[in-house]
Amino acid sequence: MTVRIVTDSTADISPEVAGELGITVVPLYVHFGHEVYYDGVDISADEFYRRLMEEAELPKTSAPSSGTFKEAYEDLAVETNEIVSVHISSKLSATYNSALVGKEGVITGCRVEVIDSLTTSIGLGLIVITAAQAALDGANLQEVQEVVKNAMARTHYFGMVDTLEYLHKGGRLGKAQAFLGSVLNVKPLLAVREGEVYPLERVRGRSRAMGRLCELVEEYNIEKMALSYTTDPGEMEVLAGRLASVFPRGQVYKSRTGSTIGTYLGPRALTAALIEKEG
Repeated sequence: MTVRIVTDSTADISPEVAGELGITVVPLYVHFGHEVYYDGVDISADEFYRRLMEEAELPKTSAPSSGTFKEAYEDLAVETNEIVSVHISSKLSATYNSALVGKEGVITGCRVEVIDSLTTSIGLGLIVITAAQAALDGANLQEVQEVVKNAMARTHYFGMVDTLEYLHKGGRLGKAQAFLGSVLNVKPLLAVREGEVYPLERVRGRSRAMGRLCELVEEYNIEKMALSYTTDPGEMEVLAGRLASVFPRGQVYKSRTGSTIGTYLGPRALTAALIEKEG
């Protein structure tokens, strides 16, 4: 039986790619006051970002319950006896811990392995895509785990945000606290390192910031690449064009940052993730 791959909605994998590779995506929750939505399921990205920018109170996010993971694993156990479940950094969300508890509740004979990716968004997405491709190629559970760990060590995730306001209010600023109080029109560049948001640089103006984001990506010999945006798809396409010299534009995975990660990145954010080639 083919190993089945599970992740969560912070991976920002498009529905088309998830369907093509047989990836099960468990949604996180997004809360606007007393209204609760499944990330990527019952609130559109356009509606989410409109409300994010218009409403005074920042939405909150929460992890899926352990029962939700248990149900997902047991549903998949009908068609497989091996599952690898890869999730957002445990330093950014309780999702990984919920998956661990859900795994313990599975009463079938299916083996479930849960992995903390130590990253998020399209960085996590690339790792999950790599795992799913290995599974479809016939890798067993042990081999898929090794593929995931190997990909994790070679994955880099960078982001350009328009403001730190959303990360700060959402309590996910991590080591980038040092960037607070930056001057007007300075665009922070961030990365995820060892599972936390990490400050890289502050660059004046969006054009220069995008140029610097390109330079950060261009430092690597790239095996896989993904780009994502929150509210401006045109800027993502510009970024793809500027990076075409180091990675074929037609092979880039593109997606829109979902509600969970979008809560913290805010509007006009651009992100890039890559898995570097071995050797």
